[in-house]
Amino acid sequence: MSDWTFLTKFIIVGEQSVGKSAILIRLTEQRFLHNTEATIGVEFGTHLLTLDNGDRIKIQVWDTAGSEAFRSITRSYYRGAAGALLVFSLVHRSSFLHVQEWLQDVREHAEESVSIVLVGNMADLAEQAPSEPSAVAQSEEVEGEAVEGQAESSGSTGKSKAKLASGQARQVTREEAEAFAKKEGLIYVETSAKTGKNVDEAFARAAKEVHRKFLAAQSSASQDSNQSSNIEGGGGGPAGFLRTRTGAPAGQQASASRQSRITLGTAADGSKKGCCVVQ
Repeated sequence: MSDWTFLTKFIIVGEQSVGKSAILIRLTEQRFLHNTEATIGVEFGTHLLTLDNGDRIKIQVWDTAGSEAFRSITRSYYRGAAGALLVFSLVHRSSFLHVQEWLQDVREHAEESVSIVLVGNMADLAEQAPSEPSAVAQSEEVEGEAVEGQAESSGSTGKSKAKLASGQARQVTREEAEAFAKKEGLIYVETSAKTGKNVDEAFARAAKEVHRKFLAAQSSASQDSNQSSNIEGGGGGPAGFLRTRTGAPAGQQASASRQSRITLGTAADGSKKGCCVVQ
């Protein structure tokens, strides 16, 4: 029996220092790395999950650099992505004010019907009481940069800054994040890479949505006598979101659901839309 039924590609995008790499490490290695260096180019990992109907989906996850200097490189990795996690920090408001730009990037360069989850990360810091000054200090240490554009500008999200208690670690309310997600048709999840809260859930919800779109496209194709129902050979359309693996020799199957990350510093070589199988 094959280790997985479907294979799909996900990307993690967002501003620098919002915890994208920490989310990938938590997902693939089930641990939290306190001091991570800024990603140069992209990092890669895989994760295997089982849906309620028994289908097993192998997710290839590409963690992209948030620095503007690497935008031209990382955009090339968006191609063929069926799912995306758009990450901002709940304790760093400027990262939320830039999510619209990242969203536009994903919609321009990933699959046309990409499933996107808006992720408010660092929930462990955001949930600390306003009276705990260590929360703010720790968030500043984790971010490694000053929060900008918080005062009067509503930012690209079109939302005015929420009135938060003085000294409170949380800088983005759940209500405004949910409102933005609803307006853009996104799923919203608050996570903590440190504690592991909702990290698996964020990927699972995206995978379920991708799987739903795949089945809908498959059903539509089967009803069209002029369209091939061979999903295995699907191209860039909705049916190409997930690839079915059948009859693979045991030696070629994925050895585990969690694998080590691979750091890559150059653009994808010869990447084809909808083609993401790694042997």
